Amino acid sequence: MISLIKPFNRFEWMIAMRYLRSKRSDGGISSMTWISFIGISLAVFALIATLAVRTGFRTEFVGTILGANAHASIYNSSYVNADGVITSGFSNYDQTKINLENIDGIISVLPVVKGQVMASANGRNQGVEVIGQTLIDIKKLPLIMVPELSFGSIDSFGKGIAVGSGIARSLGLKVGDILTLVSPDGVKTAFGTSPRISGFEVVYIFQVGRYDIDNTRIYMPLDDAQIYFNREGRIDEFEIIVNEPESIDNFKIPLLSSMPSSALIWTWRDANGGFLNALQMEDNIMFIILSILVLIATMNIVSGLIMLVKNKNHDIGILRTMGLTEGSVLRIFFICGAFTGIIGTLFGVFLGCTFVIYLDPIFNFINFISGGGVWTAEKYLLSNLPAELRIQDVLKACSLSLGLTFIITYFPARRAARLNPVEALRYD
Repeated sequence: MISLIKPFNRFEWMIAMRYLRSKRSDGGISSMTWISFIGISLAVFALIATLAVRTGFRTEFVGTILGANAHASIYNSSYVNADGVITSGFSNYDQTKINLENIDGIISVLPVVKGQVMASANGRNQGVEVIGQTLIDIKKLPLIMVPELSFGSIDSFGKGIAVGSGIARSLGLKVGDILTLVSPDGVKTAFGTSPRISGFEVVYIFQVGRYDIDNTRIYMPLDDAQIYFNREGRIDEFEIIVNEPESIDNFKIPLLSSMPSSALIWTWRDANGGFLNALQMEDNIMFIILSILVLIATMNIVSGLIMLVKNKNHDIGILRTMGLTEGSVLRIFFICGAFTGIIGTLFGVFLGCTFVIYLDPIFNFINFISGGGVWTAEKYLLSNLPAELRIQDVLKACSLSLGLTFIITYFPARRAARLNPVEALRYD
């Protein structure tokens, strides 16, 4: 195999740069060089931008899930209590909470009461999920404590309820208004169960940036929720916060070992695993598709380099008769192809990184000139298009582009090096 490992000499760079700068009338491929440069730049730009957006989506969704929710929930299947009544949930939950908090790696254990009710205000109605928690526990949820937008004070939570911004917008609520909640599971009478209707003051409105949370969730003080949902002395489930959310599956056995045999566990991965797996599969497919795009762009280098070798047959013959080795000829034409790929890759990295950094202003401008509707939270469940620029993604794009460039450049360069100088000069 012809040597390519030997360091590139100065005269090899000089000849290669002269070929790259020469015009088509002089036997050069200036136009093909520019086409190759633009193609590789756009391909690398598209690859970096796509990887950044996909990474941003996963980070945003996982961050929202873990920021507005506990990492695992422990609930009890239905059972018959001492009075012979079918029930669920946990009684004597204070001691159980202490037992769970003693497990290594558990940060917090949050007793919770949950229920679905009808919310009504200003002549409007909407189905919502009510979560009963204490003020201390709700402050352990980062995106509820410090959301992207809020009204009122979370410290007033004990005097009223906290409402998602989507609910407040739909029902026309503001801090200080009274929200009426209607639960079908109300007071049991001789004529059946009558709905429970209660009014609560809105003391806090939050927006975490995820549509399905902002538009469905209401937080209520735990004591009030126990009374409202007929859970006196009981809770529905324990919500668990751990120090390593990504390793939540490792906590399943220790948690269930501290609970009754009827207890079940549901982690954030169980709730969102299908979506995360689909997102990962989509990441892999998009990378493969865009890798093909980069390959197509680098093929322009091959076309241009083949044309260059054909036009420079006479030069190659002269250089060989002057004593230039096959390795030197190989390196000259390898530089011609690889240099275009390197510069195109670097420019594509610049374009991709710039696009990701200024993604929000770019989309706001597109949204403005198109009259809106390019990005809506109702459709995509996020208030803005997320993007996260990671050095791993940039290096992956660079490695792919440069690797393909070097590989495909080698073969036409080897063809030039193996050209017989006698044949090249025979008709001159």
